[in-house]
Amino acid sequence: MLKLSQLATALAVVVATGTAMAGEVEVLHWWTSGGEAKSVAELKKIMEGKGHTWKDFAVAGGGGDAAMTVLKSRVVAGNPPAAAQIKGPAIQEWAREGVLANLDATAKAEKWDSLLPKGVADVMKYKGNYVAAPVNVHRVNWMWANAEVLKKAGVAGAPKTWDEFFAAADKVKAAGLIAVAHGGQNWQDFTTFEDVVLGVGGARFYEDAMVKLDQKALTSATMTKVLETFRKIKTYTDPASPGRDWNLATAMVIDGRAAFQFMGDWAKGEFTAAKKMPGKDYLCAAAPGTGNAYTFNVDSFAMFKLKDAGAQKAQADLAAAIMGPQFQEVFNLNKGSIPVRLNMDMAKFDDCAKMSSKDFVATSKNGGLVPSVAHGMAVSPAAEGAIKDAVSQFWNDDKISVADGVKNIAKAAATK
Repeated sequence: MLKLSQLATALAVVVATGTAMAGEVEVLHWWTSGGEAKSVAELKKIMEGKGHTWKDFAVAGGGGDAAMTVLKSRVVAGNPPAAAQIKGPAIQEWAREGVLANLDATAKAEKWDSLLPKGVADVMKYKGNYVAAPVNVHRVNWMWANAEVLKKAGVAGAPKTWDEFFAAADKVKAAGLIAVAHGGQNWQDFTTFEDVVLGVGGARFYEDAMVKLDQKALTSATMTKVLETFRKIKTYTDPASPGRDWNLATAMVIDGRAAFQFMGDWAKGEFTAAKKMPGKDYLCAAAPGTGNAYTFNVDSFAMFKLKDAGAQKAQADLAAAIMGPQFQEVFNLNKGSIPVRLNMDMAKFDDCAKMSSKDFVATSKNGGLVPSVAHGMAVSPAAEGAIKDAVSQFWNDDKISVADGVKNIAKAAATK
């Protein structure tokens, strides 16, 4: 990230400085789709119920890229919003600039340390102080399957190991169907790759290789096995997969053209929209070998330093509302994710979400809860981008040997 002084000269957009009125809370986000917009409206309702004025600052498109450009210009101009949708290591990058507010008073009053797993809480902190509030948890290491396709192919249930998976995939192929629906974009390749790292090596190996970027782990015999397994999965995809969007790959499973997809739980929204029922029309299961582990992707709001006392009070109430049970339930029912609070009542959620929540709680205690690298939760953007490129090159080019693939990924992981 550029220093704010550099950004001031680099950005053409200059926004006039203004002072927030007492009790006004301005929130920058890019949740503009149906379910997401409903959830934002719920947060607005909670805040207005506390007597505050909500100022919506929605910037659609680009997965947040456009929003970040606008945010930088606002911060440079000395006029930041109260809160902005920021996640993962980017939170620490903003905190290093000295522009984020300390939320410890709210966190202590609301008992966040006991309501959040340490791994998630740490992402929300800078130098031990809370600077962001988490909204939800997406589980990334899901495998989705079409129940009818499995039945036709003679596969009994979701495979739990990679050996079982390949045996099932062979049966699907023999039945004349596509075994793995895949979309060829680097983040999709990497989502599958980190499932394999976790399934072959386990949570500790995943932590060493993918989070700590330890060269010994990255060049180990385990990583060789990971790449062999990863390449084998490719043989079960169809030739039209390069460039395909993730939701079109999900549609292949929904329509019965393919048996399996490796994708986070946002895929569930596609099944729900198609009026498909979990357990009946489709199966949700942890990716092979990852039943005791959980790769998380957490959306969150970072809070910016404000001068106005009324705005500071509104900001503290916003942070408390985001972590409150009312918003956690409504938002996650709409989004397909699960509440980040560990003590939530899951009665209104579907079976996949209940399983996700149960595993989230269990892995937060057994050491199996790990951040998703593919979804910006673990390493610097530079390292993440370099590793994604190396993984996709290996996936797309069968001429790259496994040994060279290991070397290329290890080299990419050393990117600063």
